[in-house]
Amino acid sequence: MQETRSHGPDTPTTRDWVRTLLAYRDPSLGRSLFELGVTVGPFLALWALSWWALSVSYPLTVALALCNAGFLLRLFCIQHDCGHGAFFASRTASDWLGRVLGVVTLTPYDVWRRQHAIHHGSAGNLCRRGIGDITTLTVTEYAALPPHRKLLYRVYRNPVVLFGLGPGWLFLLQNRVPVGLTDTARYWVSAMLTNGAILAMLAGLYAAGGLAPILLIFLPSTLLAATAGMWLFYVQHQFEETHWDHETDWQLHDAALHGSSLYVLPRWLQWLSANIGIHHVHHVNSRIPFYRLPEVLRDHAALAGINRMTIRESLATARRHLWCADRRKLLTFAEARVALAQLA
Repeated sequence: MQETRSHGPDTPTTRDWVRTLLAYRDPSLGRSLFELGVTVGPFLALWALSWWALSVSYPLTVALALCNAGFLLRLFCIQHDCGHGAFFASRTASDWLGRVLGVVTLTPYDVWRRQHAIHHGSAGNLCRRGIGDITTLTVTEYAALPPHRKLLYRVYRNPVVLFGLGPGWLFLLQNRVPVGLTDTARYWVSAMLTNGAILAMLAGLYAAGGLAPILLIFLPSTLLAATAGMWLFYVQHQFEETHWDHETDWQLHDAALHGSSLYVLPRWLQWLSANIGIHHVHHVNSRIPFYRLPEVLRDHAALAGINRMTIRESLATARRHLWCADRRKLLTFAEARVALAQLA
């Protein structure tokens, strides 16, 4: 990973970037509607093609469904912008579009919006972990666990669980209840109304085509999109030189800029993921519409060198599981053993 953290007299500070990025906050109604159209249109077209393929070839059906996972991911990213009030100037319009998309993405919008706001307000804060993030322990916390708890943590952080079983668990099951927000009625309403709409959608699919469209179109596209989304969320914060601090030392915008990555993707993947890889800019100002994030990098080259990570470099992040405060790095289990031995 390449990172630029120079501190010369002319180097912008994090607060400077906060002020600079305010100029990119305003969405364009025409551009937003265009981005919605070029996502919903192909999504529906691929669904229609997949349905037609049911009478031709089941493997072809699944292949088309898997292709559609990219557009489903992009719909989730649009829903994500709605949650930040970044897609339309009208908050009401953003929220209702987000609620409709939440049925397709299996994500109760109001629940997710609150959980994600907590994530943005506490990312990198060791004293406020637990909602809207991937559980991450420090080296000393892990060392203090009894053996069975260490095993559970290692199982949880295993890539097979995080990116294999985890996405299905999260989107098919966990999202059915407002985890972490169960004491507030409005989040139960959001979850139950979304669940009802999802059941109605699945009932309609079953009535029209039986189990085949559910098993061969709906599930493959949903699971692949969920897996891609989980991976993106992981690499956006779980990299070697990320940023964690305890409450007394934690600063929101420093954590946002230096604790989020710039994931360098091929153009077509960047398009399908709605530029979410430009995550450090997004965390500094979450109100910037996704289609303006590349504009920020074009105008401010310094930001293009912070926490820069290629796909090849990102693969190594799947082995990093424990934060070491002394080294200011996310370590592998093997590196953590060495660190603990040195301390002993």
